[in-house]
Amino acid sequence: MDIVLETERMILRRFTVNDVELLVELDSDAEVMLHLTGGEATPRSEIVDDVLPAFLSYYERFDEYGFWAAIERETSRFIGWFHFRPRQQDGPFEPELGYRLHRFAWGKGLATEGSRSLIDWGFREFSVERVYAETMAVHTASRRVMEKSGLRYVRTFQADWPVRIPGDEHGDVEYSITRAEWEADQAGS
Repeated sequence: MDIVLETERMILRRFTVNDVELLVELDSDAEVMLHLTGGEATPRSEIVDDVLPAFLSYYERFDEYGFWAAIERETSRFIGWFHFRPRQQDGPFEPELGYRLHRFAWGKGLATEGSRSLIDWGFREFSVERVYAETMAVHTASRRVMEKSGLRYVRTFQADWPVRIPGDEHGDVEYSITRAEWEADQAGS
């Protein structure tokens, strides 16, 4: 099934094998990668051999989950990506929400717009019971996106990352929204 989601300013589509260079460019920006790898770029070979194949493998296993290339409607420019998928240790109805956008897209509400679209889609169209997201405690911009998307602070914890990143001593945070909270928010809108 070729699923495409549309927001006011973006088209969210599935990745294809032809999207390698889009991911290489995104993951080559030190500021984009700061809270993930300390600013280190993802090697092209890793994107070709591991990252993109992992993205594509979700489409074989799930209709409703995976990674979404975010394309700006007005310019057809690649903005970045969103993911909406359960991790192996999670139940099938508790997807994790994530996003990675180019710097030119920061501060424009696009991360919130895409996140809300995926959250709403999951609760409306599928049996999602809870959506959650995680980030470094010091990553205030990502935390704001989570809050503006309707997620609520759950906890602070220490993640076991393979690379030391400035600020990781403050831990990571989890935000989430349950189906009941989402329904209450919809009723209050």
